[in-house]
Amino acid sequence: MGSVSLNVASSRRGGRRGLACLCSPALLNLLVLLSLLSTNLLALLAFLSPRAHPLPAAATANLSASAISMQVAAIAREIDATHLVPHRAAADGAALPPELLLFLSPHALPLGRDARTGLTHMPASVAHACFRSPSTLALLSAFASYEPRGVCPRNATLPHRLLSKGCEPLPRRRCLSRGPRAPLPSSNMGVDSRRWVKPRHDHEFLIDDVLRLGGAASTKIRIGFDVAGGAANFAARMRERGVTVVTTVLDNAGKPMNEFVAARGLFPLLLSPAHRFPFYDGVFDLVHVGTTALDEGGAPALGQAGTEEALEFFMFDVDRVLRVGGLLWVDSYMCHSEERMKVVVRLIGRFGYKKLKWVTGEKAGTGSTKTAMYLSAVLQKPARG
Repeated sequence: MGSVSLNVASSRRGGRRGLACLCSPALLNLLVLLSLLSTNLLALLAFLSPRAHPLPAAATANLSASAISMQVAAIAREIDATHLVPHRAAADGAALPPELLLFLSPHALPLGRDARTGLTHMPASVAHACFRSPSTLALLSAFASYEPRGVCPRNATLPHRLLSKGCEPLPRRRCLSRGPRAPLPSSNMGVDSRRWVKPRHDHEFLIDDVLRLGGAASTKIRIGFDVAGGAANFAARMRERGVTVVTTVLDNAGKPMNEFVAARGLFPLLLSPAHRFPFYDGVFDLVHVGTTALDEGGAPALGQAGTEEALEFFMFDVDRVLRVGGLLWVDSYMCHSEERMKVVVRLIGRFGYKKLKWVTGEKAGTGSTKTAMYLSAVLQKPARG
């Protein structure tokens, strides 16, 4: 057969020689090696990087549930570590009353052992603060000592003493309440018909002025909450203006304040400022806070009074029950420490309330009484989010 000869230009022949050179097996092997090295290096860097990749939603949920279970178990262990067991003896060496043991005894879980926490019984969720002090535990034992299905004993001072120590008295579940006490004293136990109606000093606001501030701020005041209101004089003055006010009241020795407030046709609530308010969020148009409330924001016997943490818990609960646009009335707060006043002012400022009226200053003492700092303010709760 005949042969065919192709003449290719020199430039094209040179280009093909270059391409053949680039596609040589040695060069391809080198490129593959470099690619493998770079890939492994990038994988190693990603593995060692502190920024972890986000987990899938299912894995995140499992981790969250596991963390919650571990937290529950830790709380249970902490409760057990504080010796909150029903067989612990009182301060005087006597056994705890049967009714108190019945209330505080751990309850078995209905389905047996919990697989996540390992718990078989649920510890009591009340009276933990009562076990921190032997004297407080003795008071609680005295309060819970009664004959089941009999008449409840009279312990006029025990509830107040327990509350002042940060121990909420357990309700008596199986005794009959007594009838009314002796007639209330004629002294009216601190009724003041002038306060908040006629000015007594420069830093005391009047009810009518505060209600006008609320009207100017488009805040209709219908229901209020008075923290540590004593004889409920504030509630009485507000009722005269068509406003319903719930008052927290603590009985003192020889002063049945709850009965007295109820006899005035007002609503008493046995509660200390150191405890969470039993109300739903945002139900009050006005919260009235005085000196006693701010000073009792912590439990004095537990060394928490005056701490910024105790005040913060108190203020968060005040903010919780106050509706958006509602008024917080800090009424003539007096303290004998400039640093304490700074703590209160700084804490109030964190909540972002609008200042409708704000008065601060110093009040000179008499004799051995030190100069006191005072604060009176009417604040409006802002809308958040």
